[in-house]
Amino acid sequence: MSVTCCPAAMRPLLAFLTLSAACLAAGIAAPGQAHQIESALKYLDGDLELSTRFSNGEPASGAVVRLLNPDGTPGVELGRTDADGQVRLDLQAIEDGRYDLQVDGGPGHRDYLDIPVQQGRVRLDEVVQAPLTLMLVGLLVSVRRRCD
Repeated sequence: MSVTCCPAAMRPLLAFLTLSAACLAAGIAAPGQAHQIESALKYLDGDLELSTRFSNGEPASGAVVRLLNPDGTPGVELGRTDADGQVRLDLQAIEDGRYDLQVDGGPGHRDYLDIPVQQGRVRLDEVVQAPLTLMLVGLLVSVRRRCD
């Protein structure tokens, strides 16, 4: 659906989106908002282990770890973190390729890792953590307008 508008009508919305994106990118949080979540992958005794913690150092227990579908919707759930914020992952059934791994500790508690999988193993030296600013740019780019 297209919306026809004039540039003046879009200025308040664009100003709000720009300010919101700048605040989020700068790490400014309103009272009551969640801490950031950070995750790391390592191989331990041949198993892939994900460890995730909040920015204050507390483990993110009970976080859902899943692969995302190409359209960004939730895909295969791989497990949940334990009380120490850790989970062992089995990717043997996953085809070779690059995947978006989401660690979901609830609203405001998400981390995203771009993981390359080859023969059921993650190439750890090529894992990329998706920066918040990149996700915000995607959000802003998806807001479209058409002015006549």
